Amino acid sequence: MSTALSKEQIQQSIAARVAQEIQAPCVVNLGIGIPTLVAQYVNDPGIAFHTENGLLGVTDVEEADIDPNLVNAGKLPVGQSLGASFFNSAESFAMIRGSHVDIAILGALQVDETGLIANWSVPGKNIIGVGGAMDLLVGARKVIVTMSHTSKDDSSKVLKECTYPITSTRQVDLIVTELAVFKVIEGKLHLIELMNGTTLEEVESKTEADFIVQL
Repeated sequence: MSTALSKEQIQQSIAARVAQEIQAPCVVNLGIGIPTLVAQYVNDPGIAFHTENGLLGVTDVEEADIDPNLVNAGKLPVGQSLGASFFNSAESFAMIRGSHVDIAILGALQVDETGLIANWSVPGKNIIGVGGAMDLLVGARKVIVTMSHTSKDDSSKVLKECTYPITSTRQVDLIVTELAVFKVIEGKLHLIELMNGTTLEEVESKTEADFIVQL
């Protein structure tokens, strides 16, 4: 991908690609970071966004309309759609664990060649906890991961095996980076799409994991 793109442009391109995977009717949970941008590219009343702290019907909110008591799981201000529902955290996690969330879109620190992800802990750094990611991985019908393909030192984040603690033993379904789209099929990564401006050679050079080319 062209280095002329800013970090924000790269994140927006990932979010726009993920939005293509969402079709109504469905309930979608958006994780922290890039996943929150996905809602900007979805405009269908049949798609309801869910946050695990207790709101179904999450929308963006204009600065003038911000309610400090109305936030998502990442503590960012949100709005509510017409017909939105509020509930407590226990009921929200019951929805997740009961497979009532159709799609979970998560950020990740690493992903391995079988589709396992690490997204909650970096060894040696203080952590608050795993949050809802573990429950979403187990309970959501489909899990899509958004992440940068490489770290700041240009090392691959798509690895043979995660070096950080994994979040769940459930494999994700789709991985979207600024370079490529991988589908996890029977525990193997399949490269199904190159992002704009990317070559197969670039993906191969920046991916430690083994993958099957299925373009």
